[in-house]
Amino acid sequence: MSGNDYNRRNKVPRPLSDHEKARLDEFIDSIHYSARYSDDEYEYRHVQLPKNMLKAIPKDYHDQQKGTLKLLWEEEWRALGITQSLGWEHYEVHEPEPHILLFKRPINYVPPGQ
Repeated sequence: MSGNDYNRRNKVPRPLSDHEKARLDEFIDSIHYSARYSDDEYEYRHVQLPKNMLKAIPKDYHDQQKGTLKLLWEEEWRALGITQSLGWEHYEVHEPEPHILLFKRPINYVPPGQ
């Protein structure tokens, strides 16, 4: 891990204001969810945001050095309008295509309390 990895995520989840959420509403129906794929440990999927949506996402969700979003806490990606079942973790951004967010969760994930 490089020394900058702690910068790839906000130290604590940063909630969106109602105004910020309202700016994102028009894009939510255009979010594309890939089929799931897996290896021995995790299942994966990628979520493709409309490119114009990136401009509407607050600056402090962005990694200015990489030109991508930071790694988002679940509270943050849900606030953007991404809807998925429990257990998914935003673990990587794809620099050549910063509007694509990569998610993973353990295979056979069981939510707490189930």
